[in-house]
Amino acid sequence: MSDRRARLQHPPTMTDEEMLEKVRYEGAYPTRERAEEAVRLVLAGLGRQLTGDERVELAARLPIEAARILTAQIPDARPLTGWAFVKDLASRTGAGLATTRWDTGSVLCTIADLAGPDLLTRILSRLPGGYALLFGRAELTQAA
Repeated sequence: MSDRRARLQHPPTMTDEEMLEKVRYEGAYPTRERAEEAVRLVLAGLGRQLTGDERVELAARLPIEAARILTAQIPDARPLTGWAFVKDLASRTGAGLATTRWDTGSVLCTIADLAGPDLLTRILSRLPGGYALLFGRAELTQAA
């Protein structure tokens, strides 16, 4: 079996309920429903940004409902930078930028754990700048 096929068959490591509880804990949300709103918003947004093998592999590592939300989206022709991503999500919900940034970080840090370091590195290499911090990683840039 090729390495690529092995990556595609990586089973999800948590259930939908466990993922929601982790996001609820990480985001300090008062209710499960509030955590679920954040998950739906951020995963739909990420689904509009991510393409290719990384999208397929990430979906395979997510719980079923989360994978459906991610893959139900049609990717945008022009991916947004990390900050533009947060602003786009805020404009879709009418929430403030600080709240949306919090929601984004709470969800994407959980997604980063599910993706694992290798897939996350590949995801970040495919996205425009500004996403690393949203996923809980340092944003490293090369010196000119």
